[in-house]
Amino acid sequence: MSDPASPISFYEQVGGRPFFERLVGVFYEGIADDPVLRPMYPEEDLGPARERMLLFLEQYWGGPTTYSERRGHPRLRMRHASFPVNPDARDRWLAHMRRAVDAVELPPLLEATLWDYLQRAAYAMVNTFESTGIGPTAAGRDGHGLSVTARNDEPTKE
Repeated sequence: MSDPASPISFYEQVGGRPFFERLVGVFYEGIADDPVLRPMYPEEDLGPARERMLLFLEQYWGGPTTYSERRGHPRLRMRHASFPVNPDARDRWLAHMRRAVDAVELPPLLEATLWDYLQRAAYAMVNTFESTGIGPTAAGRDGHGLSVTARNDEPTKE
């Protein structure tokens, strides 16, 4: 528990590890079947990737610093540089994460805070605008229904 004089961390506000386990679990359920993103995970089992993301998110949001203790500084762009992250991959990642965020049902302010960070992080990971040659092309997507819109978006005027 935190000192009453210090602000409560986001990690504590959302319920700590159980919250992040659920968020990451739902996210990886989508990754497991994604024809573009799944090939970017080198391990046969997604368990190690799931654990790394869990530890990273816990640390980022004010929880235990286990991620840095085990792996050093996060250096997200450097750690993802060997994977072709184009806008299609980014949008797929965000769609799976959007489902996960919706599944954990946060209060609006906490949801907006989390979603803002996740969007900024996803956009920062884009390292190419070339087709990856993995999975369906953008024009020939196979109807996975990957939408990145927030739950409360208003329709756009055209």
